[in-house]
Parts: sequence; C-alpha cells; structure tokens
Amino acid sequence: MCNVNQDRVDRPEKAEKFVPEYRGNLRDHMIEIPRCIAQASGIRVFGRRIKSLVFTTDVAIIRNINADAVIAVYPFTPQPAITHAVLTAAEMPVFSGVGGGITSGARVVNLAMDAEALGATAVVVNAPTSNECIRRLKEVIDIPVVVTVARMDTDVEARLAAGADILNVSAAENTAPLVRRIRSEFPQAAIIATGGSTEETILRTIEAGANAITYTPPTSAALFRELMVKYRGD
Repeated sequence: MCNVNQDRVDRPEKAEKFVPEYRGNLRDHMIEIPRCIAQASGIRVFGRRIKSLVFTTDVAIIRNINADAVIAVYPFTPQPAITHAVLTAAEMPVFSGVGGGITSGARVVNLAMDAEALGATAVVVNAPTSNECIRRLKEVIDIPVVVTVARMDTDVEARLAAGADILNVSAAENTAPLVRRIRSEFPQAAIIATGGSTEETILRTIEAGANAITYTPPTSAALFRELMVKYRGD
C-alpha cells in the first residue's frame, strides 16, 4: 500500500501571494521596517490595522519610511507645534506623546485634547502617569489612550481599569518577559512593544504576545554617513 500523507492530499500547501510593487527612483532608498514585523497580529484602530510604529519625530524619516504609524514621543515637554509638524509630515496615523512624566496633571489633558483636534490617531502617556489622569483623559477625548509600561511590577490591572486602551511596553531587556506576563494575565489586552534592533529580538517579542512593534530607525546622521562614503568612493 502506498503510504500517503492524507493531510497533504486534502489540504495542499498554500501558494505565496504575488504582491506587485512600485518603488520609483527617488524613493528607492527609503527606510524599510524589518519584514518579520508582518508576523505580528496588529491592532485595528479606526478600521486601520497597525503592526509597526516608527519611533521618531524626524519629519524626513517620517516621509521616507514604510511603517504603519508614527509614535511621536520625545524627552521634552510636549508642544503643540511639534505635534502639528509631525502630523503635517506624516502620511500614516500618528500616536502623539502628551506627557505624563515631566509634564503632568491638567496640562496632559489639555495637550491630549489639542492633539486630538489636530488629527492625532492616539495619545501616548509615559509610565509615571497617574490612573486618575488616565481616567480624566478617557472622559474628554475619543481617541485611544496608550499607556507606557516600563517596569515588571507595574499594576497593569489598575491601568486597564483606569481606561488604558493600549499598553506600550518598553522595559529594555525585560520587554519580552513583561509582554508574556501581561498576555498571560490579560489575553485580550492590546500591546505595543519595543522589539529591539535585530529580527531575533523582534520575533521574540511578537512570540511573547505583542500585537504591534515599535521600531527605532537609523538617524539621519547615520544615513548621511553611509551616503557620503558612497559619494567619496571609500
């Protein structure tokens, strides 16, 4: 008798889809996010599925990268002028930082309202943000509130109860373990996480349960350095 794998007969392997692509000349050297991020499930926000978020406020980078969204957080007091500049440059959704660390209280709420009015898709608050502030944000804006989680001992249940719509896990080398813990305790939580600098660490974070990955691109200075080496013929 011929030994045939019945599963193969009944369910032939699915052929890989052909995806036509146009690149052009001027944008052919744009930054591409690691392809492995496509393995994440994504988070659907206002009908748009987001798997990758580029971590930058550099408008030149934003105009020349194929990420699904921008996460525009920076180590200064959030300013509407910066939010406006990023939103003007971006062709994709913007998750706008509104404070929660150095900037706190009513100012965070006001900045969030301003970001929503300018067209931000979501607002991001830093790890020190109080649960009361999160509750206040949910009362006054109608876009997702993304709450950063940076420590293993964070009371995630309290964050979610306060109204956090999406968790942004950024815990350095503890990111994947923290994502895994959150996913095991809260199977339906929406999780964005930093994926690190290699495909191995990105995949580890996705396998731990992250729905979307934050990607840090090379700086403009680093990219220019590569171009100048080419121009000089080094």
